[in-house]
Amino acid sequence: QVRLVESGGGLVQPGGSLRLSCAASGSSIFRLFTMGWYRQAPGKQRELVASITSGGSTNYADSVKGRFTISRDNDKNTVYLQMNSLKPEDTAVYYCRWGAGTIFGQGTQVTVSS
Repeated sequence: QVRLVESGGGLVQPGGSLRLSCAASGSSIFRLFTMGWYRQAPGKQRELVASITSGGSTNYADSVKGRFTISRDNDKNTVYLQMNSLKPEDTAVYYCRWGAGTIFGQGTQVTVSS
């Protein structure tokens, strides 16, 4: 059974950076799946932040383009989200998602505040 574990969240000042990691276990075919990062702020719906296909093609929400970078290391079964120039509106719980189904990690809190 696939399990996803996010890490790297925390409290950062506006303009700062964080790097999130999502480690996948329980599958030997991580490299074949699109992986995505989502976020959910209080009172809002979960939204797609960025995704990366098995071939390395990436897609970003307009709100994070030019600031966030998604990448993956198939040897480590891990997907990353580098977040730069963080804004208070980036505050949310960030989740990674396996493929297009219902498998999400438990989430990691990102708080951007001075």
